[in-house]
Amino acid sequence: MAEPTSKQISKQISKQISKVSMAAAINTGLRRAMDADPRVIVMGEDVGTLGGVFRVTDGLRKDYGDDRVIDTPLAESGIIGTAIGLALRGYRPVCEIQFDGFIFPATNQIITQLARHAYRSEGALRLPVVIRVPFGGGIGAVEHHSESPEGYFAHTPGLRVVSCASPQDAYWMIQQAIRSDDPVLVFEPKRRYWDKAELDEDAEAPPLHAARVVRPGEHLTVAAYGPMVRTAMEAAEIAAGEGTSLEVLDLRSLSPLDLETVVGSVRRTGRLVVVHEAVTSFGPGAEIAALVTEHCFHHLEAPVLRVGGFAIPYPPSKVEHDYLPDADRVLEAVDRALAY
Repeated sequence: MAEPTSKQISKQISKQISKVSMAAAINTGLRRAMDADPRVIVMGEDVGTLGGVFRVTDGLRKDYGDDRVIDTPLAESGIIGTAIGLALRGYRPVCEIQFDGFIFPATNQIITQLARHAYRSEGALRLPVVIRVPFGGGIGAVEHHSESPEGYFAHTPGLRVVSCASPQDAYWMIQQAIRSDDPVLVFEPKRRYWDKAELDEDAEAPPLHAARVVRPGEHLTVAAYGPMVRTAMEAAEIAAGEGTSLEVLDLRSLSPLDLETVVGSVRRTGRLVVVHEAVTSFGPGAEIAALVTEHCFHHLEAPVLRVGGFAIPYPPSKVEHDYLPDADRVLEAVDRALAY
């Protein structure tokens, strides 16, 4: 057999490593999972004919048929309840909650049924259900369309809760979630759906619940997840120009939390700022702050600080820029931590 030419090799590489949006990366990941396992089905409001409000499931019904890509009624509790029944019959359903604020009608099914079933049956029955949740603000949407409800579910035993921050991460995370025998909520930052970055389909995937240092630093750790990873990186770039070296940590998973990686970073830098869009009071950052204080007490040179949403309902879109954490608010917290 003739050796491939350099042109053929270059073409193959460009196919494997290309710049794609996060939405396209999730679509590709769903396709890989559906190709690998005929038990994987996609269901939700408008996921089929429309391809989803954000077009994440675009083309799936055409390629896999309406028995595997199912448009459901506008009834989130019914979507999750049906998925639970399908999982008990051997399927691996992937449910889309069209917007974050509409997950609450399904909360009863998620918390009282989905999260408890494996425990209730002493592990005899598993529910491999994935719930995709476009979450967060920044798209100028109306009420109930820009929430950050991840804290409710990270608080609930029996659920796995993860969030992607890049196309590469989204591509692998959705596939790993589908392969899990436990229920997984995948929080997808909707305002990052159209951000493009390189996707290498052959790259090694990190473990589903592993945090990752995306920018090494010396003076302080900034821990974030989902949409706030990019904000943290912007803050780190500004700080570098002022002589401050920030280590940026993408948490990736809230439940379970990769505490070992978080603790390792804080022990190196001595300071921590946790950033998320969710309300600061009783939010994920509070749990992380408590754990880091417990495990890093003698390494901390300043209190753990949190930057997040204010303790109000999500505001109208015209003022959401005043509500959402930005690089300036992150840097203000950095300055306070460094002042100790």
